[in-house]
Amino acid sequence: MPQLHTQNLSLGYEQIIVSDLSLTIPAGKITALVGANGSGKSTILKALARVLKPRAGAAYLDGKAIHRLSTKQVAKQLAILPQNPDAPEGLTVRELVSYGRFPHQRGLGGLNAEDHEAIRQALFLTGMTVFSERPVGNLSGGQRQRAWIAMALAQGTEVLLLDEPTTFLDMAHQLEVLQLLDRLNREEGRTVVMVVHDLNHASRYAHHMVAIAQGEVAVAGTPAEVMTPETLRRVFAIEADIVADPRSGVPLCIPYGLRPRDNQSIGL
Repeated sequence: MPQLHTQNLSLGYEQIIVSDLSLTIPAGKITALVGANGSGKSTILKALARVLKPRAGAAYLDGKAIHRLSTKQVAKQLAILPQNPDAPEGLTVRELVSYGRFPHQRGLGGLNAEDHEAIRQALFLTGMTVFSERPVGNLSGGQRQRAWIAMALAQGTEVLLLDEPTTFLDMAHQLEVLQLLDRLNREEGRTVVMVVHDLNHASRYAHHMVAIAQGEVAVAGTPAEVMTPETLRRVFAIEADIVADPRSGVPLCIPYGLRPRDNQSIGL
């Protein structure tokens, strides 16, 4: 299973957002990156996916600096779902999912039997077979996210990176997407790394949490190790009670107050 980690990683655009970051993603687990807006979560995810080139240090995939690998090499091992992806008008779900086979194609050849089987399996795993001929633009929010996840699955990678996969979805569709990712991890053994805004969703569905504050790792560990009043004060500038989920026992937070927050520059 591919191993993903960073060492002394610095990232930025006009200014440095993430500095000297050393981070290990547990293979075969669900990892949630959490933090306040502008803390650098999405920037880190882009570096892990080879979308953003480091200013210093590196992100590594199986011991190789990921920005030195070719796009196809990376795409055969990990897939990324960015925030709010757009599909061309009129594109069907099956056509969208077929794009996931691009890294495996040679020259100008069309889809082969292996490609068609990968597409069929991706549609099945995401519950999208019945919608395969429907235009992506005609789907509900949750269905649309599942279609994009199916495209990522069609790549045949063992690592999935998702940037806020539940943004703008209602509660039912949020659970639909999160339960799908949970099932893909449990039944398929896929490594999932996701940027999550809802701390309680992160605690319920992730095995490993990384709290980012101003481009640095504030705390990393199990939900029980990360979801503490002290961490929430430091990372989110909130006061919160921590209670046990009555079903699973994982820690959940109930915010009740704000703490003064120092002026901070805003990252992405």
